[in-house]
Amino acid sequence: MDPALQRTRLAHPAVEVAPLLLGAHLTHDDGSEPVTVRITEVEAYMGSEDPGSHAFRGQTARNATMFGEAGHLYVYFTYGMHYCANVVCGVPGHATGLLLRAGEVVGGLETARRRRGNPRSDRDLARGPARLAQALGIDRNLDGADVFSDRLQLVLPEHPADPLRLQTGPRVGVSGPGGSPAYPWRYWLSGEASVSVYRPAARPRTARLARDTPGSAGTPRTSDTRKP
Repeated sequence: MDPALQRTRLAHPAVEVAPLLLGAHLTHDDGSEPVTVRITEVEAYMGSEDPGSHAFRGQTARNATMFGEAGHLYVYFTYGMHYCANVVCGVPGHATGLLLRAGEVVGGLETARRRRGNPRSDRDLARGPARLAQALGIDRNLDGADVFSDRLQLVLPEHPADPLRLQTGPRVGVSGPGGSPAYPWRYWLSGEASVSVYRPAARPRTARLARDTPGSAGTPRTSDTRKP
């Protein structure tokens, strides 16, 4: 399909695009062996209307890519050790995007295994957003990269995910209201071994101590685990 037409299909709010990205193939060719992942799980982030989004409080140098044209990668560094990749959706200025949470490596297995340190099971090669980025060889150097280019190639399925297989629920590891059932913006395909395990946001240690101290009236505080 024409890249311009594919980009048009992404130029809608992330919650509308999410079912279309499930089953899509993303290939990264860094000049060695291309690696391709079939996407099986994503999370939608909706900019200024989403308390779980990096863009909730507006544009910064870090999240500027989110405010740009659909069809580009927003890549961020997290926990001081991992990269996560998102596909920008919507129209410029709205900062909506889809976190690539999990997928199945369907091309370039040997390179993906090497990048991931040869995990025990191929199921785990791209099971989780940091693993997926690592398997594909994605880092901050690809922030802003066009996913319809020679280096990165996103191929969308002809039709959105089968409604009978499409599952939704709260997002993984998002603190505060954005991680609640009020934001069921995690999407995945049922029956896929590569889909990650749901985990709520970790309660900060100070909050756990307050909760566990007899007679304490401390109010738990949430850490900043907002995502794109």
